[in-house]
Amino acid sequence: MRTRPRIAIPGRFSQSASALRFRAVVNAQALLEAVWAAGGDPVTLLPTEATTPAAIAARLDGYDGVLLPGGADINPALYGAAPAAGTDPPDDLQDRFDLAVLRHALDHAVPLLTVCRGTQLLNAFLGGTLEQDMAAGHIHVVQKVTPVEPILFGPDPIPVSCYHHQRIDTLADALEPFAHAGDGTIEAVRYRTAPGWVFGVQWHPEDTAAEDPHQQLLLTTFVEAARESHPRNSVNEGTSCTPTTST
Repeated sequence: MRTRPRIAIPGRFSQSASALRFRAVVNAQALLEAVWAAGGDPVTLLPTEATTPAAIAARLDGYDGVLLPGGADINPALYGAAPAAGTDPPDDLQDRFDLAVLRHALDHAVPLLTVCRGTQLLNAFLGGTLEQDMAAGHIHVVQKVTPVEPILFGPDPIPVSCYHHQRIDTLADALEPFAHAGDGTIEAVRYRTAPGWVFGVQWHPEDTAAEDPHQQLLLTTFVEAARESHPRNSVNEGTSCTPTTST
């Protein structure tokens, strides 16, 4: 049995969690379960102020892949814009931590999958911009997107679960579109020239991964890239732990 690649997923702050009584640091259960089903071992990271390259390198030591999940809107200042009506209040700690993890993954060729907010942050970090409030938001919408190339998803339109009212406006030069919605929204991107595997979607693959093989294939491809980045994962080192939360 092969060792499960460890996937670092920055946590999201929640003002309340009934099971814990107070504030919490969370990730979607469906996302963790989908990564687990894909063969990975997902671990939620506590966002902290320690975001220097050395601090983040220490936090990510021993992880094989990074997944930047969805969440609240990023601070528009990150792409040189003022907040528009309807944009979430900024959470600078969340943004700083996510950016530091993102930068580490890109600088060290750690396989990286970004989802929704994570993809918007990737685009902003690389020099792109966002449309802050779409005329028709893709919120609670299962729609079809069309891949640009037949690799990974195949040539035909596929259904995806969206939950975003912002979208990529100016695409960063380093990124290329991989799938479009019917209204022209770029719903998936890849960073072909990055030293490691880098792919992003503005939809939520975890919403439908349990019944949609396209979504599970995306996560499986990511986990396999993480496995291949560390040969130790190709040998039997015993069973790994169930999904955990790390501080």
